Amino acid sequence: MEAIKQTHFNFPGQTAFYKGKVRDVYTIQDKYLVMVVSDRISAFDVVLPEAIPYKGQVLNQIAATFLEATADIVPNWVVTVPDPSVTIGRMCEPFKVEMVIRGYLAGHAAREYAAGKRTLCGVALPEGLKENDKLPEPIITPTTKASVGHDEDISREDILAKGIVSEEDYLQLEQYTRALYARGTQIAAERGLILVDTKYEFGKADGKIYLIDEIHTPDSSRYFYSDGYAERQATNEPQKQLSKEFVRKWLIENGFQGKEGQSVPEMTPEIVTSISERYIELYEQITGKTFVKPANGEVLKRVEDAVNLSLDSL
Repeated sequence: MEAIKQTHFNFPGQTAFYKGKVRDVYTIQDKYLVMVVSDRISAFDVVLPEAIPYKGQVLNQIAATFLEATADIVPNWVVTVPDPSVTIGRMCEPFKVEMVIRGYLAGHAAREYAAGKRTLCGVALPEGLKENDKLPEPIITPTTKASVGHDEDISREDILAKGIVSEEDYLQLEQYTRALYARGTQIAAERGLILVDTKYEFGKADGKIYLIDEIHTPDSSRYFYSDGYAERQATNEPQKQLSKEFVRKWLIENGFQGKEGQSVPEMTPEIVTSISERYIELYEQITGKTFVKPANGEVLKRVEDAVNLSLDSL
């Protein structure tokens, strides 16, 4: 299967193009966005040299599944999904914060806690927690959206004091975030999973708030397997995760963490195939659906034709 490593389309009405780490985004008439989720893969803020077949389709279809499953909670940016690797949606003005919500003390929150901090983004954390413990209730720990470099933690108080988001809008974002996380948690439980933490991005168009970008994918969320969670916590064992952590683990084992002077290990065809198969497993576990591979053929032509057909009907 040919992977989508890069795209150079020129769609009717195209007014801008942006290449992200993983996604290629085409602006149409300053009204719609065509988001092509490529098969590029990044880790430690580095795009790895080999693309992973079907990875883009996995992420795009997981996001589409969850956006559809949460459309009754908050309107989202999606207009149509014309191809397994493409979403076309309305253009929104993004809020300059990402709404991170955590139900468990994991990842960044666990590292901060281990360093002695008992307040995260202005939210107080109780004493006596250990890594991966369930929090008394989910907490919202927003980050700024950095155009360059890393996102930074920020508190609700600072967001409002600096006028980054109006109070009316921010309270609505918090309400949406909690409701989306509750729905995501419920769906995950039906799949034998725990939605540990995740992030949501929102934007505004014509004065209305929309959920934008991907949601509940293994690239934007952390999942644990619920089977054995309590036993692993009781014996201080690492939790079994469903995320792209396996890619980072392979890189670390081969001497790469994105630091200066380090080289990405050789990504042999066997490694690429194994990563591709793991992403398909992620899709099937998270959605409960069987992954369907598109018919072999010219993948870029397939994408271009599907997008052109959709744009004709908008």
